[in-house]
Amino acid sequence: MEETLNNTIHPACLRKDPPLAGDMLKQLDTFEFCLYAMLTFMSSVSLLLYLEQCIYIYKKLDYPKKTTLIWISGAAPVIATMSCFGMWIPRAVMITDMTSNCYFAVVVYKVLILMIEEMGGSTAFLKRFGGEPFRINTGPCCCCCCCLPHVPMSRRMLFILKIGSLQYAILKTVLSVLSVVLWTNGYFDLSDVSITGTAIWINPFIGVLTITSLWPVAIIFMNINRFLRSLKMVPKYAMYQLILVLSQLQTSIINILALDGTIACAPPLSSQARGSMLSQQMMIMEMFIISLITRSFYHRTYDPLPCEAHDNEENKKTDLQAALIERDV
Repeated sequence: MEETLNNTIHPACLRKDPPLAGDMLKQLDTFEFCLYAMLTFMSSVSLLLYLEQCIYIYKKLDYPKKTTLIWISGAAPVIATMSCFGMWIPRAVMITDMTSNCYFAVVVYKVLILMIEEMGGSTAFLKRFGGEPFRINTGPCCCCCCCLPHVPMSRRMLFILKIGSLQYAILKTVLSVLSVVLWTNGYFDLSDVSITGTAIWINPFIGVLTITSLWPVAIIFMNINRFLRSLKMVPKYAMYQLILVLSQLQTSIINILALDGTIACAPPLSSQARGSMLSQQMMIMEMFIISLITRSFYHRTYDPLPCEAHDNEENKKTDLQAALIERDV
């Protein structure tokens, strides 16, 4: 009975490794080739627009803000480009995913730095918010912990927040390189969920590092976003969150469905290889749309924020007008 069942299953469905790029190209029909060509065009346009945007930012903005903006605005184009390589060369998905994830790990830290630089840098930030209580009951760690006290901002507190995000950029890169080294020697397999497998230990640890790094960014954003509305920081932060969900959560869900066999095998792709292929194709389309949207936020210059004295004067005027209105009433 087992021999009859094995004879009805295509050999590609029993193979863990994705096919070679040449074998994959030979199996493409007209529709699939047109799809690949369209997705390649999308990733190429995203990359070209990003390069043009880098030139614009480099000419129009001053250091160090221009370096930070170049890093952040490149998240979607870089992920789209790496996904395109992974689509054409299925066996390189491990390396392309590592490159995308390491780049985005740096972007997480750069988003925090951008908000501080928009306030004038660390010195101006501490001068403006030093001693003020900051909410720390924000996502993704403590959004439901309303009982947490407000913590006054200080130089030490700001340093801890920076380290909290920077550790992800460093450790994520180290663990990704380690995973690739183990994968080339056959010791890293996402389908191996046994207690002796390396993936079952490395991936959860990376998940903890991710949550730990997102918390400081959320703390800074929730406490100062009202001062950065004129700089379109809210939609910038929303796009950064969207890229995070699509590149991390969506990919993880598709990989789990592929490992479970929910995504069917389609020779020459096994179930796991097909899930990875679908993830790469979806990522190219999504990152292309995000690249076009974020371009309007970063391909422009903004007026500098008003100083704290200006804000105090505006608040006094508002309070005075409110008092006059109440007196007239």
